Amino acid sequence: MSNSLVSIQIIPKTKDGEDVIPYVDEAISIIHNSGLTYEVHPLETTIEGDLSEIFALIERMNEAMIERGSSNVISQIKVLYQPTGASMNQLTEKYRG
Repeated sequence: MSNSLVSIQIIPKTKDGEDVIPYVDEAISIIHNSGLTYEVHPLETTIEGDLSEIFALIERMNEAMIERGSSNVISQIKVLYQPTGASMNQLTEKYRG
């Protein structure tokens, strides 16, 4: 069972003010390819999994932004760590129709 939920907003500094959307799309692709459960929201993406796996994933995302040409990256994250288990469905099930 997953022990963490992490929401991330990744903000790469792009060359000459270029659009960040292709960078963000690449970051989401990295999350998708990880196999972890995730949901994309307008301002952030929430990932469900083991905390150490998610932190390693965030590191890969940041490295990918630099490899793509970003000079630096801001990653704003929120973390719920709950050793007894954490899931998006558990926290939001009463709001789902």
